[in-house]
Amino acid sequence: MGISTGVGVALEGVHASVAALNALTLEDASLAAGIGVGAGVGAGIGVGADVDVLQRRYELRLERMELRSRLQAQLMAGQAEDVVQALEFQQAMTPPGATVQDRTYAEMSAVEETAGVLTLSSAAAGAFVEQSRRVCSLPLVIDALAAGAISWQHARIVADETEGLTPDAAAALVAHFFDPAAPNPAGGAAPGELVPSRFRAKVRAWRERHHPETLEKRHAKSVADRRMEYTPDRDGMAWINLYLPGDTACAIWNRTTATARGLQGPGEDRTLTQLRPDIAASLLLGAASTTASDTTSTTAAENTMGIGRIPTPRADVLVTVPVFSLLGLTDEPAILDGLGPIPASMARRLVADGADSFYRVLVDPRDGAPLEIGRTRYRLPETIKQWIRMRDGTCTFPGCSNRSPDNETDHLTAWEHGGTTGASNLGQLCPKHHRLKHARPWIPDTATEDEPPGWTSPTGRHYNAEHQDHEPTHWPQWLMPPATPCVEANPEDLPPWEPDDDNLVDLNDLSPDDPLWAEFFAKPFALFPDCVGVLR
Repeated sequence: MGISTGVGVALEGVHASVAALNALTLEDASLAAGIGVGAGVGAGIGVGADVDVLQRRYELRLERMELRSRLQAQLMAGQAEDVVQALEFQQAMTPPGATVQDRTYAEMSAVEETAGVLTLSSAAAGAFVEQSRRVCSLPLVIDALAAGAISWQHARIVADETEGLTPDAAAALVAHFFDPAAPNPAGGAAPGELVPSRFRAKVRAWRERHHPETLEKRHAKSVADRRMEYTPDRDGMAWINLYLPGDTACAIWNRTTATARGLQGPGEDRTLTQLRPDIAASLLLGAASTTASDTTSTTAAENTMGIGRIPTPRADVLVTVPVFSLLGLTDEPAILDGLGPIPASMARRLVADGADSFYRVLVDPRDGAPLEIGRTRYRLPETIKQWIRMRDGTCTFPGCSNRSPDNETDHLTAWEHGGTTGASNLGQLCPKHHRLKHARPWIPDTATEDEPPGWTSPTGRHYNAEHQDHEPTHWPQWLMPPATPCVEANPEDLPPWEPDDDNLVDLNDLSPDDPLWAEFFAKPFALFPDCVGVLR
């Protein structure tokens, strides 16, 4: 067993990264010698070459951080392959006629040696071994890690999300994110350009859609595992965790967030993060106290929170549903804003039960692109706002995962500088990054109707935008040609979405002020009569 291609690539990358680090360190040393380390601090440096030197030394720190991050990934690629090969060598040294028990002990011994070398517990070493095996079994992933294009955390996410998949399904998932030549590859920012939490969300969404077992069946099994957990912590604190169906958990989060927003003001010192648990505790203990006839403590809690005096703002949530899934003709998952994929039955229930805080978003069966957003009132600015929420998903600032209910719709180019109020000039920003955009030169790209903006930092680094993974929807089997399963269809082979009829109006031809819009959006959404039984 020689050194594999992955290890060789990783070693070459390590040498290149170390050489680049040395060059940057020498450059920084020469700059420091030229101005004197710490020169100018408190001395009012503000003009000429000194400012440029300080700026360059600042940029050198960023470049070295980036190189060390790449170096860590390259070293981890070598570490993972060494761990896997060490166990292979141990098994190769085991006599061919050894019993299963002897082979098990040989692997246990190798794992314990690994634990000792890496100063890990036995359990942590065992987990690292299994993760390394899965990562090394995915050539595109280990190659990306060896090149420093992704971190070990990204590689672990792929290993976690491919667990339980068939080899073909795992290969398809990896190809979608790591092979530009794959059918319908992931767009926007590359895996290594996404923070791990956002990368996991994208990988999990793809996995839920393509898993060999439907989300409906897996959700039905998981509902039985719902529970509440209590964990004491230090400093007199404790954790309460709830494992609930996604729509219920999402509703709890959105209600506490909206109520917290309503409580914020000049007389409220608590942050949004502090208000959420206070509100949840007040509502839960208030209900419990009422049951126990302890009305005094209930009133005190409500008065302290002010919940009874503050109107709770509306917490609108987008539910993106494939048309055929909404009609009960397929079980393709929907997407719940702030959560991710949910079973089709859950989406149908949210729509059919008339939950007024949920906006349905129908998607085109041909390519998965949004068709329209349902609403109960006609206001063009509100429609644009909901469309931007659906397009962006989170705050568009690089690395931010703040969810849309907390975000603000911002003009990418300010109105006073000629910016328009349209999808290409709007993007979601959380309050923190909204303030930063106006305080420092973080420059957003122009967006499109379907793609959020990328960003350029004050030092000129460009960060690509995260794109949604739109795919052709699943078509009912009876609409497909004979002997064709209900799978993703080629848009070019499908019938036109709208028939050729002179009585139909193309909504793209209407101006925003046309009265037909008001009539169109005033009509409630109605399911076909034959589908009502399916939805209930």
